Amino acid sequence: MTFDAVFPAKLVGLASTIRPADILEILLVAIILYKLYAMLEGTRAITLAKGILVLFMVNFFCNVFQLNLLSWIFEKIMTWMFVLLPIIFQPELRRTLERLGQGRFLFQERTSLDEAEANKVVEELVKASKALSATKTGALMVIERKMGLNDVSDTGIKLDAMITSELIGNIFFVNTPLHDGAAIIRGKRIYSAGCLLPLTEKTGLSKELGTRHRAAIGISEQCDALVLVVSEETGTISIAENGKLTRHLDGEALTKILRPAFVHPHKNYFSDFFTKWRKQDVGTD
Repeated sequence: MTFDAVFPAKLVGLASTIRPADILEILLVAIILYKLYAMLEGTRAITLAKGILVLFMVNFFCNVFQLNLLSWIFEKIMTWMFVLLPIIFQPELRRTLERLGQGRFLFQERTSLDEAEANKVVEELVKASKALSATKTGALMVIERKMGLNDVSDTGIKLDAMITSELIGNIFFVNTPLHDGAAIIRGKRIYSAGCLLPLTEKTGLSKELGTRHRAAIGISEQCDALVLVVSEETGTISIAENGKLTRHLDGEALTKILRPAFVHPHKNYFSDFFTKWRKQDVGTD
């Protein structure tokens, strides 16, 4: 019997051993792994997870090529890694258990905005920043993008309120409990306020930069967030991104920087088609 005849027969035999329960189990495992990855992707721990994956791959290749000394070293590292994993991923493990208890493991809140909503959010942020700048009221706002900041928001007080310039003014009003912390902005809502941010370890920064600016640079070094700062000493409006600080922004410049953080370039073609179809249908009435 030739190879061409044997191989399909083996596939048929293998397929006959698969039960419907096996297919269901594979789907459930795939969903669980995907949701776990999505939760890690929403935190700064994703970089740690990638590092652990690299260690696994290096250890695998060391075993394949029989690099005994390196294999022994990486086996010891992996042993300690399993001990450290619960400590490293403690915030994510706690959040997973909370979502399981609340029945929110499979479903997450949608934070994408349409263009009108995004323009409104940017308008409110710019309006609030200019008002805070005029009165030299210090403010620190972290705009969440692809990388989630649940671990940072947990250090503050959850608000989950619509963004308005009046609310921002009240949050950062001098001598209020939330004044000295950072506000986390997720989509069109202020998710939490009074949050603690890591300070940058950069040296050689200008002496004009206080704790707020150093915190803004620090968090922007660790994630992809856009951080809006209003100086309490000078009223200067600044933006921190990727560890770099852009200062002395006016309303127009601030709008140009903020808008891409809320208006995403990708499109939902099905939604766009449905919306266009509805508009045409209404126009023919």
